[in-house]
Amino acid sequence: MKYLFLLVVFLVAALGIGMSFYLLVKQQPAERQRISLRNFVVLVLVYVTVTCGFGAVYLGLEVTGHRVLTEGGKLIAHDSVFHLVEDVLYFSSVTLLTVGYGDITPQGIGRWIAMIQALIGYLLPAAFVVTTVFYRERQRQHL
Repeated sequence: MKYLFLLVVFLVAALGIGMSFYLLVKQQPAERQRISLRNFVVLVLVYVTVTCGFGAVYLGLEVTGHRVLTEGGKLIAHDSVFHLVEDVLYFSSVTLLTVGYGDITPQGIGRWIAMIQALIGYLLPAAFVVTTVFYRERQRQHL
C-alpha cells in the first residue's frame, strides 16, 4: 500500500512539474514588449509548483518510512505533520533556489532527488530567457 502511495505522489508531482514547464515555454511576452507581468507570474508559479512537487516527493518518502532528510546530522523527528511539511518545503525551496545551506541534508535516494531538483533550479532561468529570446527572434523574422 505504501508503494502505491509513493507511486501516486511521484506521478502527481511529475505531472505538476511537467505542466509548469509547459506553461513556461508556452507563455510569451506580447508583441513589442520586452518583459511582461504575465511571464513573471508564470515563472513564479513554475517555481512554486516545482518546489511543492519535490516537497511532496520528500514528504511521501518520509511518511512511508524511507528516511531521506537529516537535520543537524540526525533524522528529522516527526513531532507533528506540520513540522515535517515545514521541513520538506524548506529543504525543497532551498535546494531549488540555492544549493542548500547544509542544515537539512539528504541521504540515500534523497541525494539523487536533490541533485535533479538543483539542476532544474539552475535550468529554469535559462529556459525562461531562451524561450523569450527565441520568441522575439521569430517575431522579428515575420516583420
